[in-house]
Amino acid sequence: MENLKRLFKNHKPRLEAFEILKYIGPGFLVTVGFIDPGNWASNVAAGSMFGHKLLWMVTLSTLMLIILQHNAAHLGIVTGLCLAESINKFYRKPIAKFLLITAYLATISTALAEVLGASIGLKMLFKIPIKLGAMLTSALVIFLILTNSYKKIERIVIGFVSLIGLSFLIELFMVGVDVKSVFVGWFVPSIPKGSELIVMSVLGAVVMPHNLFLHSEIIQSRQWNLKDESVIQKQLSFEFLDTIFSMFVGFLINSSMIIVASQVFFKYGLKVSELETAQATLKPLLGNFASIVFAVALLFSGVSSSITASISSGIIVAGASNEPFDVKDNHSKVGIISSLLFATLIIFFLKDTFRGLIISQVILSIQLPFTILGQITLTASPVVMGKYKNHGIEKVLLILTFVIVTILNVLLLLNIGKI
Repeated sequence: MENLKRLFKNHKPRLEAFEILKYIGPGFLVTVGFIDPGNWASNVAAGSMFGHKLLWMVTLSTLMLIILQHNAAHLGIVTGLCLAESINKFYRKPIAKFLLITAYLATISTALAEVLGASIGLKMLFKIPIKLGAMLTSALVIFLILTNSYKKIERIVIGFVSLIGLSFLIELFMVGVDVKSVFVGWFVPSIPKGSELIVMSVLGAVVMPHNLFLHSEIIQSRQWNLKDESVIQKQLSFEFLDTIFSMFVGFLINSSMIIVASQVFFKYGLKVSELETAQATLKPLLGNFASIVFAVALLFSGVSSSITASISSGIIVAGASNEPFDVKDNHSKVGIISSLLFATLIIFFLKDTFRGLIISQVILSIQLPFTILGQITLTASPVVMGKYKNHGIEKVLLILTFVIVTILNVLLLLNIGKI
């Protein structure tokens, strides 16, 4: 009996199946970006104008996003530095400045879409003019971030916005989907005449540059690199599972938005010229309450996404100043506040808010090759990553991602005069 007691004492049960819970989370914060105003505009435009023909961009973008997000997290786990800090530390100053300045401009474009979306939500709910709504949204976001109070409402906002994502998934079973057409759309590339701008907006809306900086910051803030070798190995494997699952959820939500928009608008030849019209996509599920729920979701998603976009801006400015992100630090504050102020200022000059949302996502796509190239060279360097540097299939996939994104951007630029 004593031997049996000793055996159990020395071999305590290990709940390894639940151990992953310590490591997951960052991927889901990125997934929230899949239900932001920029995504809604891009997906509704894609579905209403071209039916299922641009679904392949969601497939391709999601695959590339998995590769890039895992790679960004890989960098943070191994080095204990976020992407912005790594660029500033390991690149020559002129190149580092160029990469970080373009990334900062991309965060302004992201914040533009998020603030504008929240403003449209305020207009739908309370008849508040767009410009005033933009100022109110930016002021609220700055207050929530600088006081850290956003953490108290974060779960509520994410929960509500997630319900809207779930609503779109449920509607797939209510609108009579042509399964064959959807599968063809997912896997057969097609660029219909006049779709170049929408193709690029979908790419930018899914593979957002600011999320690469955000993911690397969140993951490195846990400082796994200071742990022993086994902890780093577990984090690398569990993070990959977190990323794949989170991005798959995002893939389903993006796809469902395009499919539902196709069934509600494209099928009947209806043109969408403003985001408010998209509330019709929720009518099959919510009936007369669709416009209210849509507006509230737009407001919440705009505020929550504005928070992550402006924090990303703070991360970039702090990294450019060779400092870690800290909401109490002046450099981080400058990044946060300035991105929201610039975004609000641009909104004052927008004449077509729906097209403004689409263009904002296209700008993200144009910046992507620079961030991807910087990320690839950092994670392939033995100086930066040591024995954890990229090699083999991962390196090939990253290079292929860069080539595809670059080609798509060139295609847009060649056709810019026709758009």
